[in-house]
Amino acid sequence: MRVLRMLALVGLVAAVSPLQADEAGDLVFADRGPWNLAQGPLVWQISQTGPVAEGFTPLGEGTITLRAAKDPSDGKPVLELAEETARIKRRIGPFPVSGGDPVLTFFLETTARDMAALTGGSPFYIRNRLKDALFRGGELRHEGDVTIASFAPFRDDKNRERMAGFDTLELRFTLGDPKQPIRSMVARTGPLAGGRPAYDSEMVLK
Repeated sequence: MRVLRMLALVGLVAAVSPLQADEAGDLVFADRGPWNLAQGPLVWQISQTGPVAEGFTPLGEGTITLRAAKDPSDGKPVLELAEETARIKRRIGPFPVSGGDPVLTFFLETTARDMAALTGGSPFYIRNRLKDALFRGGELRHEGDVTIASFAPFRDDKNRERMAGFDTLELRFTLGDPKQPIRSMVARTGPLAGGRPAYDSEMVLK
């Protein structure tokens, strides 16, 4: 289930003191726990397109479901993700009820993994740059009752010419009440090198 690899991003996030984060990063990584799923699971609709390449196939259409579960080792409450897409069906977890945001972690790790596959770049470098951008380089705008936090993690990167078009990557998060789940998460590029179509990944809360 690749849980350890996904949780590696959580570790990177936790390593940065909140006092160093700008306002956009604070809102994205707001403490949304403890998660209360008494009314049922939360479901995000996934839509992902992009070039088919060695090591990468777009997720297509599907869902990510955050639901309550029990840890089989001790029976205590935990969280679990269920991914059901054209590419794969799997369960991911467990995650602590009072920990970070498992869906945000899934989205960011998926973006980092896909970028590494499509560019041949180091996933460790990509994760670190995403972390830096999310904590230090965001922009905010308000639209009615929501706040849009956007980030361009590779726009000024010294290696941007080697990123096969991912230097244009934009991350965008639509947020309401900071304690509530993130309403939508988008990772989008312009056309990729070699005339390949853009990478476009979106998760929207139903």
